[in-house]
Amino acid sequence: MEYLILAIIIAVVALIAIVGLVTTTVRRRKTVEGAQPETRPAPLVEQPPDREPAVGEEPAEPRDTPVPTVETVDVSEALAPPPLEVPAPSAGRLVRLRARLARSQNALGKGLLTLLSRDRLDEETWEEIEEILLTADVGVRPTQELVERLRTRVRVLGARTPEELRRLLREELLALVGPDLDRSLNVQPDGTRPRVVLVVGVNGTGKTTTVGKLARVLVADGHSVVLGAADTFRAAAADQLQTWGERVGAHTVRGPEGADPASVAFEAVRAGIDAKADVVLIDTAGRLHTKAGLMDELGKVKRVVEKQAPVDEVLLVLDATTGQNGMIQARVFTEVVNVTGITLTKLDGTAKGGIVVAVQRELGVPVKLVGLGEGPDDLAPFDPVAFVDALIGE
Repeated sequence: MEYLILAIIIAVVALIAIVGLVTTTVRRRKTVEGAQPETRPAPLVEQPPDREPAVGEEPAEPRDTPVPTVETVDVSEALAPPPLEVPAPSAGRLVRLRARLARSQNALGKGLLTLLSRDRLDEETWEEIEEILLTADVGVRPTQELVERLRTRVRVLGARTPEELRRLLREELLALVGPDLDRSLNVQPDGTRPRVVLVVGVNGTGKTTTVGKLARVLVADGHSVVLGAADTFRAAAADQLQTWGERVGAHTVRGPEGADPASVAFEAVRAGIDAKADVVLIDTAGRLHTKAGLMDELGKVKRVVEKQAPVDEVLLVLDATTGQNGMIQARVFTEVVNVTGITLTKLDGTAKGGIVVAVQRELGVPVKLVGLGEGPDDLAPFDPVAFVDALIGE
């Protein structure tokens, strides 16, 4: 009996083991069938290199091998300098810029016309006229002369229509500005050497910018120009001047920062002679007129330059907004170098146009150029007629 029970137990255990084995096998099979087969890239087959055909064997056709394309770049075009700018002609520039000048200067002309149009010109009115002229930096003596002439002519004129007053004021202001002064720049080449122009002035007057703009004026008039960056004490002055020159094709001679200004000016004139240039423009350091040593050095620059060629023009750059302080600067510079012309900058801002009269009367030197804006072609040869017409709004 015991053996029978033991046999039954063994049979049951064996049956359970067989069922478990079958179940595990079925599960594994389903798992394998549901899984995605692993994809492997086909092995690369290296094609044999081309070989020489054997005797009697047809040559193999060449395989089509893709040739990589390389994008070509025109290096010459990429490195080509920017095209040169074409400056506006200098002739008639002040006429074209007259509207801009009138916007900032017409207070003088309109104020005078308003006072002269009063029914009764008493002493108080004439004092107001004097005040307007003095405020415009005309200067004491020119103001007295102008008021006296106006008084006389108004008394003789009698009836004063607006047209008559405008014509009267225009004539007197034009006489005060000096229409007969020689305002031409001595830059016409004679075929033997370049004309040498020395540009002087204190810091802050826009001197280096004026030299660059003057180069554009000369190029516009058909002259070849060499620039001398003799302002070696102000940081980036030479870079600034060179940039101006590159725009119009003018070569710039420069030295290291802190170099002797006279030597740079000397080399600039030599380069101008070698290149057969028409004009050499020399930018000098912005001398403080109160420092005698620096002013003496400016005189040295002029003397060294004249060892190669005479200086044909000395242009003094004055800030028109400085008023009578500019007169002090002008006097000191004329003692060191023979100033031949004045360039008034910033005449388009809050400047007072009477400084034109004052500086000419004080120095006996004509205003030859005026700056009327920040644009590269806003430097204009001074035209007395256009200037006075802008003042009175004609």
